[in-house]
Amino acid sequence: MTSLNVQAAVSEAEWQTRVDLAACYRLMPLFGMSDLVYNHITARVPGVEERLLINPYGFMYEEITASSLVTIDLAGNVLFNASRDYGINQAGYVIHSAVHAAREDVQCVIHTHSRAGMAVSALKCGLLPLTQTAMRFGSVAYHDYESVAIDIDEQKRLVHDLGANEVMILRNHGLLSVGCDIPQAFNAMYWLEMACRAQVDAMACNTELNLPAPAIIEKTAHLYKPQTRRPFGVMEWPAMLRYLDRRDPSYCT
Repeated sequence: MTSLNVQAAVSEAEWQTRVDLAACYRLMPLFGMSDLVYNHITARVPGVEERLLINPYGFMYEEITASSLVTIDLAGNVLFNASRDYGINQAGYVIHSAVHAAREDVQCVIHTHSRAGMAVSALKCGLLPLTQTAMRFGSVAYHDYESVAIDIDEQKRLVHDLGANEVMILRNHGLLSVGCDIPQAFNAMYWLEMACRAQVDAMACNTELNLPAPAIIEKTAHLYKPQTRRPFGVMEWPAMLRYLDRRDPSYCT
């Protein structure tokens, strides 16, 4: 099925979500946050809240297009798939559908296995407020490792641990971010990734770490709240799309 056929088969709002989600997939490897054909980014289909868009299992992120995204329901049933030779990854469904079902405010969920994210996930201290970038996240959730995420029973513990947070570190596993739209979810994951990289670099220096005072950490987290200044990611998104367009605009197809 061509991109033109897929675009004609879905609503205008869904097509725009498909384009933005495909762009998000394409951005991840450009910033070193992809893992071969693994991991997932999901988004709700506008107007049909119980439906999600997810990547076909077997595509690298740089291959994802608006047309290739697969539509599933919260039970993991495939409802629309133009890439019929590829299905979906159950682990992606288990994690992502759990968050979407529990958090009506979440439109997009991103999960990564980045090198720095995995490193920090293996540290008992978790993410430290070492940098302004890390202090953006006043509250970081944690979820203990329970093996490969294919157990439906894990969903209730995962969403309980996430709570109302924007980001979560999956212990001994990787990172998770959520957002009320795709740009905000991407921005949260980008900043979480940068915070993890900075922490790994600082701890590798094998010298005493300098932690700001608790009051300063709290003040900084407050200043980065969406209601304090602005929702981070929205203003940046057009620049992200231009960044992609200069390299390969095929994500729109």
